[in-house]
Amino acid sequence: MAARFAKLGVITVRDLLYFFPRHHIDYSRRSRIADLEPGIDQTIVAEVWQASEKRSRRGMRSTEAIVGDETGTVRVIWFNQPYLAKRLSTGTRIALSGKVDLFRDQKVFQSPEYEFLESGDLIHTGRLIPVYPLTRGLYLRQVRQVVKDALDLYLPDIEDFLPEGVRTGAGLMRLSEAIQQAHYPDNEFSKDAARHRLAFDELFLIQLSVLSRKRDWREARQGISLNPEPECLARFLASLPFDLTSAQRRVLDEIRGDLAQDKPMSRLLQGEVGSGKTVVATTAMLLAVASYCQAALMAPTEILAEQHFQNICRLLGDQDGDGDVCCFPSPLPRPIVVGLLTGGSRAKGELHRRIASGEIDILIGTHALIQKKVEFHRLGLVVVDEQHRFGVMQRVELRQKGTSPHMLVMSATPIPRTLALTLYGDLDISLIDELPPGRREIKTRWLSPQRRQDGYEFVRKQIARACQAFIICPLIEESENIEARAATAEYERLSQEIFPDLRLGLLHGRMSTSQKEEVMQRFRAGEIDVLVSTSVVEVGIDVPNATVMLVEGAERFGLAQLHQFRGRVWRSSYQSYCLLLSENPSVEGAKRLKLMEEIHNGFRLAEEDLRLRGPGEFFGTRQSGLPDLKMAQLSDVGLLEMARSEAIRLFESDPQLERSEHKALAGAVARLREGAK
Repeated sequence: MAARFAKLGVITVRDLLYFFPRHHIDYSRRSRIADLEPGIDQTIVAEVWQASEKRSRRGMRSTEAIVGDETGTVRVIWFNQPYLAKRLSTGTRIALSGKVDLFRDQKVFQSPEYEFLESGDLIHTGRLIPVYPLTRGLYLRQVRQVVKDALDLYLPDIEDFLPEGVRTGAGLMRLSEAIQQAHYPDNEFSKDAARHRLAFDELFLIQLSVLSRKRDWREARQGISLNPEPECLARFLASLPFDLTSAQRRVLDEIRGDLAQDKPMSRLLQGEVGSGKTVVATTAMLLAVASYCQAALMAPTEILAEQHFQNICRLLGDQDGDGDVCCFPSPLPRPIVVGLLTGGSRAKGELHRRIASGEIDILIGTHALIQKKVEFHRLGLVVVDEQHRFGVMQRVELRQKGTSPHMLVMSATPIPRTLALTLYGDLDISLIDELPPGRREIKTRWLSPQRRQDGYEFVRKQIARACQAFIICPLIEESENIEARAATAEYERLSQEIFPDLRLGLLHGRMSTSQKEEVMQRFRAGEIDVLVSTSVVEVGIDVPNATVMLVEGAERFGLAQLHQFRGRVWRSSYQSYCLLLSENPSVEGAKRLKLMEEIHNGFRLAEEDLRLRGPGEFFGTRQSGLPDLKMAQLSDVGLLEMARSEAIRLFESDPQLERSEHKALAGAVARLREGAK
């Protein structure tokens, strides 16, 4: 059984105590046999009159019994459980819970839960009964019994790590009672109170964890003050072919204020696609270089890293280099050298040498930046793009390449405030809430299957106006199990049947780096009219001439992801369009598509996405560093705010959790942080 429980993440006794039910079935309604009503959950206590094994014409073995109480009798059938016949001896007292059906006008219990009354506490019948996640080889009755045994054996010894003042001030149950009631609640009120206590625990521990992370970097370490002469910043901003928006200037002032301190900056920069985060990050990296330090920018994909390299090269001026390393005349007294390091980079050894010697001022790359061979001369600033694609420890590994460098993490995926406070409570948050002038709202339409041809005609009209289009498919190759258009098959179909006269390209994650880059270069150069792609274009693809985003199987994507797709055609002053094709959406899928038509603000969509799908699907919890939430819901803003305020108050009085009364709490925080790795 241990191996089977391990598949469900249950290794220790503590894991078993915290292995909470998915839901409960209410078998607390006690009825007399004469009062049984078909179709609803109810419980009877009866005496076995007779029981025998039955065999159907097809050979199926089952147990059939007649049970009775003072008001009458009822027939009971358990399919595929012939062994029960031997256990149900005449006169045995038994509790039965389940639904009653009518068969030839007679009431029949079909495969109800059962419990012999001499067995002690009821755990399968007669109360709110837990329903646990299962895996092959584990059965519900078996899991209930194992969990109940663990509760009886170990709950009396469990230590409540929550300080008494916090617990009573928030009006919370004791921990042992909350765990007991979460599994086997006395009633719905107790069940809700248990969930409230355990949800508070999760959010409270997360807040303490992020506060301690912030303390580690800002209080326990000496940072590098990056405060160059203001003239170099003024010269760079004057060289740009556009003026910064007021939001960009405000955020830049916040970042400059942090960089000037000798405590390491930890800041999250949020903004819609096209709001100008890259130029702000480039300016911050220039401030590091002007202070005789290096800067590094890490992106989640090679395509995005290469695009950042090209964009930053354009911002800095004309390129003079060999492809992976470029040298620029700069607003500084000396040239700036920018390097690109990805899995596909050539001459890595020489690039590593130049990074270690300090010749490379700004290094842009993927996970390759955190490899052991990469050593910096004097790393002053770390920038992480699309930070939710990286785990907490990956951000820490990059930061450890220097001596307490400043860190700026960026996200074009709008993160709801509740999620930002939970995941990134260790970061100060800056928001670019203004788009460059001239940007138009993207017109979004959900098209039924009958209007597919209309969508294709619209794409053709846009291309006739010298624009380009994306067509997104949810899969790379066709699958018999999933009804969704695959990119490779769709590319062939569209090329031959729908757009034979247009130039189509194909892009997906299984292509080599050189293949992907070749396709993207051709698309950017206008040599491809329609790019058929998978979700690899969700982030980082910047083609201002593309004005149409057509998404196949749109119901298969979350709101945040659909908004990211839509943002790919929001890169210019042209009117852009997003067409959402869906064959047969579920009720939830239809809700998402309707919201996409109605809401264009990314943060409002993100809040709805979090509410509809939960944090685990909003973006992978393991990727983002968020531990598995068993009880807490991030839509519960009130509970989150209370947990955060209590965590801040306690942290201010004992930041190291060194007091004797906080020993158990320190252990709980340590377990959480270890699990987040």
